Amino acid sequence: MAEIFSSSVPPTHLWPVRLCEDPVEKPSSIRPAEGKLAILLPGLGAVATTAIAGTLLARRGLEKPVGSLTQMGTIRLGPRKDDRAPPIREFVPLASINDVAFGGWDIFPDNAYESAVAANVLESRHLDLVREELSTIKPMSAVFDPAYVRRLHGTHVKHAPTKADLVEQVQADIRGFMRTNDCARAVAVWCGSTEVYLEPAPVHESVESFEKGLRNNDPGISNSQIYAWACLKEGVPFANGAPNLTVDLPAIWQLARERNVPIAGKDFKTGQTFMKTVIAPAFKARMLGVRGWFSTNILGNRDGEVLDDPGSFKTKEVSKLGSLEIIFQPKLYPALYEQLYHKVRIEYYPPRGDAKEGWDNIDLFGWLGYPMQLKVNFLCRDSILAAPIVLDLALFMDFAMRAGMRGTQEWLSFYFKSPMTAPGLLPEHDLFIQLKKLKNTLRWLMGEELITHLGNEYYD
Repeated sequence: MAEIFSSSVPPTHLWPVRLCEDPVEKPSSIRPAEGKLAILLPGLGAVATTAIAGTLLARRGLEKPVGSLTQMGTIRLGPRKDDRAPPIREFVPLASINDVAFGGWDIFPDNAYESAVAANVLESRHLDLVREELSTIKPMSAVFDPAYVRRLHGTHVKHAPTKADLVEQVQADIRGFMRTNDCARAVAVWCGSTEVYLEPAPVHESVESFEKGLRNNDPGISNSQIYAWACLKEGVPFANGAPNLTVDLPAIWQLARERNVPIAGKDFKTGQTFMKTVIAPAFKARMLGVRGWFSTNILGNRDGEVLDDPGSFKTKEVSKLGSLEIIFQPKLYPALYEQLYHKVRIEYYPPRGDAKEGWDNIDLFGWLGYPMQLKVNFLCRDSILAAPIVLDLALFMDFAMRAGMRGTQEWLSFYFKSPMTAPGLLPEHDLFIQLKKLKNTLRWLMGEELITHLGNEYYD
């Protein structure tokens, strides 16, 4: 089934504009990463098992964790002439990948090795090397109501009279996993499927209304929201890797603030949107106009199957539409971008599996309005691009927790299609500005000078 959507205006914010209640204060100290870190993944499918297997291979020195900023990235400190650029993992007190224990939930009982084989992302030459470890990672039964993901039907699911009871079951899972695996801390990254589109409702307005909704089985509370609520109640940071309405809710913001827990989201920035947030800033930097941007995708993994349902697709639609309009700022540059026609098509094509293909046709114009075109064909691998994001988010969210940072972590926008911000703020979508923000946040937390790239001190 083909799904098409187009937009000529940026999506409106779903909540009334209000200012942040108080600024983020620099922490006086950062707790060290002592003991083991539990990385809990709701959804033990292609993305999760690829992330787990890759991390296990990397910590045994069998492969490089390519794509992971925390493991392979460096950070410049001080003036260029000082030549100080340590690895991020040495500059920031992140948990070591040698000290993490993976766990998760899934609607199917397959262990991580069986799930990875079924996902058919990694080859046996990799999976066989870590088969024993992967086989020990068995999913806990999942919170799953098929009303929110209509194309999947699992049997390894929890049962309870109310959603409040399901929250308590997930909390018990977290405590049990940490006890069994001797973990000192935990963090959760949503790796499950895209849920049907939900709009904010009265049940989401406060902690009290949400708790009441849990007791009354309010349909506005989805599977992913139950996981997020349980994690925050347990003091576990939560990052949302799907476009679901999960942690971008006033009730969640309030609970995260009360419990001093970081949250982040949403929707891993992997394929086509990743390319858009690279190419669009280049056009804008050179003041080149864009009349149209047509994008089409084909993918055949479980995510593609889920997105074949119009309800889940609508959720993805909102996530994918926002970046171009916000980057181009058509109100500021009407002559260049006011007439932009943006269309996206997604097709479920089973033979392609996890090897997603994204086509972009861009109609742009330059000096004196003369037309030009750019065509991009990105033959990417969905889970290969998402796996390092899962690891980075887990380590950075744990770091944020130990640094005393609570609520929305906008500095992690680098990893998301639809970055969460403080209410009333438009997100930043330019990938390079996002990276500067991330690295400057690390410098700020660690007491280093922020990098402005001004460079005027060399020309006095």
